[in-house]
Amino acid sequence: MVNFDRTDARLLLALCEMPRASGVQLAAMLDLARNTVQSRLSRWYEHRALAPVDRCVSPRALGYPLRAFVAAVVDQHKLEPVIKRLSAIPEVAEVVGISGAADLHIEVNTVDADDLYRVAGLILAVPGIERTVVSVVVRQAVPYRTRPLLERLAASR
Repeated sequence: MVNFDRTDARLLLALCEMPRASGVQLAAMLDLARNTVQSRLSRWYEHRALAPVDRCVSPRALGYPLRAFVAAVVDQHKLEPVIKRLSAIPEVAEVVGISGAADLHIEVNTVDADDLYRVAGLILAVPGIERTVVSVVVRQAVPYRTRPLLERLAASR
């Protein structure tokens, strides 16, 4: 596990501004040694501290404009096989275990309402899923972000 420090946060913010910047460019922008930049970049990749590139790809651009969340109640004895089966459904973007009325929170991306109905059926057909509730995203009010956290860390002493 990597714990980011102030310098890491400054580097990541610079990459937010210029995602294609080279190590030499980043070092010059931040007044850091090139080796410092390269070693930090290498450490992040080695420890998988950065999300994969596909996290940055918009499903809408791939032809999947309808986004929904499925809350699923699962037989606890079948939780791991359920997760494995869900990961085999291409439209499933993310599955997280949650506390509360449901056990899993499943994000899906679909072509349209009919496609969502089909995908919701695939999810409900997974052995071990007892019931689901589907919620369609009508507007993304605050997109996924870590920039405010990076800015806070970069400003810390």
